Amino acid sequence: MANIKSAVKRIKTSSRNEQRNKALKARVKKAVKEAKTAISVKSEQAGQALKDALKRIDKSVTKGLLHKRTAARKKSRLMKLFNRTK
Repeated sequence: MANIKSAVKRIKTSSRNEQRNKALKARVKKAVKEAKTAISVKSEQAGQALKDALKRIDKSVTKGLLHKRTAARKKSRLMKLFNRTK
């Protein structure tokens, strides 16, 4: 355990941020997975699921959770899958 006050505070903040980032990343993964399954079974909600996934990916970039190129790659692959199954 840290002895310095600032180090103790830093440990608390980093653990809090880690939990928040894990939760946000899990939401992004879940949205992408739901979009993929909706597209693969040709559901009527596939468009809405795709829109939600793209929105979550974009939001994670603005929060600094994903790199912009990683997000672009994920979005591109989702759109490619969606357009292929139309």
